[in-house]
Amino acid sequence: MNDSDIPNRLPGHVAIIMDGNGRWAAARNLPRSEGHRAGTAAARAAVEECLAIGIRELTLYTFSRENWSRPAQEVRFLFRLLVDFIKKELGDLEKRGVRLALIGGTEELPLYARKALDRACLHTRDNDRMFLNLALNYSGREEIARACRLYMQSGAPASALNAEALARHLYTAGRPDPDLVIRTSGEKRLSNFLLFQTAYSELYFCNVLWPDFSPADLHEALRDYAGRVRRYGGTDKESR
Repeated sequence: MNDSDIPNRLPGHVAIIMDGNGRWAAARNLPRSEGHRAGTAAARAAVEECLAIGIRELTLYTFSRENWSRPAQEVRFLFRLLVDFIKKELGDLEKRGVRLALIGGTEELPLYARKALDRACLHTRDNDRMFLNLALNYSGREEIARACRLYMQSGAPASALNAEALARHLYTAGRPDPDLVIRTSGEKRLSNFLLFQTAYSELYFCNVLWPDFSPADLHEALRDYAGRVRRYGGTDKESR
């Protein structure tokens, strides 16, 4: 991309619901595994482009809590693919200043996947050029319920619970909320993704299936975002 293709106003934090791998494969008479493999390549391209243009934080909806209902063989393939991706990319993430973090019930992941992911997070923990968050075994509703449990376990009175106190017990505590949420494949819903954090996020839906989502498609979403006036309830204002 040329510099002229980059909007003047970029979101600080982009979150992506990567949807359409299965439909991409079905349209080509390929097994679903090939759709997931192609989706991994699209994810790598998105990370590369966000790094190149200066996006500070990127969150990818990688595996939802509901995804466990998929066939066991497909779930096993997804985690093997994820581990292979992390092992292959770890050196580059370290070199380029990307900090990897996980959100979700990662204690329920397969042990080999947990070890590989924990190692990658440890090796990149001092990086600060870009934060890359992977939502794994993630459920927005469960995250909110978990935050409430943690708050009550802290001994704080229920009467003192407010949005700020709850936010301190989310997986994303201390991190900025998404400015822009992108969902591919034509579906127009959040699907239990960052329900608390996206209260005032801008939403962008496109018909492109995730494996076909290119840097050009990302730039189209960013141009759309740059042209919006963000509204927060009272007086309309533009967030710069």
